[in-house]
Amino acid sequence: MAPARVESLALSGLAAIPAEYVRPLEERPTECVLKVKRVEDEGPQIPVVDVAGWDSADEEIKKEIRRQVAKASREWGVMQLLNHGISETLIERLQAAGKAFFDLPVEEKEKYANDHAAGKIAGYGSKLANNASGQLEWEDYYFHLLWPEQRRDMTTWPKHPQEYIDVTDAYGREIRKLVTKILGTLSSDLGVEEERMERVLGGENLEMQLKINYYPRCPQPELALGVEAHTDISALTFLLHNMVPGLQLFYEGKWVTAKCIPGALIVHIGDQVEILSNGKFTSGLHRGLVNKEKVRISWAVFCDPPKDALIGPMKEVVDESNPPLFPAKTFKEHTDHKLFKKAQAQAEAQAANKLNQST
Repeated sequence: MAPARVESLALSGLAAIPAEYVRPLEERPTECVLKVKRVEDEGPQIPVVDVAGWDSADEEIKKEIRRQVAKASREWGVMQLLNHGISETLIERLQAAGKAFFDLPVEEKEKYANDHAAGKIAGYGSKLANNASGQLEWEDYYFHLLWPEQRRDMTTWPKHPQEYIDVTDAYGREIRKLVTKILGTLSSDLGVEEERMERVLGGENLEMQLKINYYPRCPQPELALGVEAHTDISALTFLLHNMVPGLQLFYEGKWVTAKCIPGALIVHIGDQVEILSNGKFTSGLHRGLVNKEKVRISWAVFCDPPKDALIGPMKEVVDESNPPLFPAKTFKEHTDHKLFKKAQAQAEAQAANKLNQST
């Protein structure tokens, strides 16, 4: 029997969301953040960096771009890149292909369903409850390996629409170029050779996973979350969206809603870069809201080291005054530890709830 999909719930016409999607009171978005704010609203905003001159012959222009990228990585752990080199046409084709897949009837999408119990992670799915509250997220998704090319299992990629494979492959190649540029910039800012961080993260064996997030309309967005608050386990994450607001970053004790900027590519600093830099770069806490009137879709590319890559603070960034803040572990161990902590928190929360109900 196929699991219930959030899209099916949304299309059923229900007026109230099921209890398993209702977030604890402290996690719910407030009424004010659910409203789309005007561009001129005051308050801190996610840094926007124009990288048009990244390959300029003018060293001062390149130096300034690198400074802005590093500053955003230190202070926010996220930035919006403009003039990043990926053509508007390619992005439009990518988004059209992803939308065309999710426009298929649910029963057609189920042909690509993943099966976590059987170890099949790639494919069409819905988020399982692995959080402290045990609640579900208002999201369906499609997930598969994007890079390296020789390790891709093309049977896990959608066959509809026909353009999906070609356009997604082309987009992946462009993202891979940006990975090298950003990691080189961050390495230089730490005072190490440009190739240092990318080499530690696997070099040619660095992996990229694509996840298309589909957030259906939600009748009670004030009670739900598309994605709960988290940091990314990846090294870097690249994000596109369909210009429907929803991404929020936690900054200076408040949730800041990312502006929808045409042509921008959002870049998150992930846990692995924070670890390599010994905390000098920040893996920013973020979450995704849902919408009552509009479907929100985002395209996330997670850039990960190989599972056996040993990741710890680089020796160049630690000394007696700056001891290591993180233990060196393989990427698999880092991932397992993070998932274990979430599972442990969930078990503790569920035990506390049972105790409260019995008293």
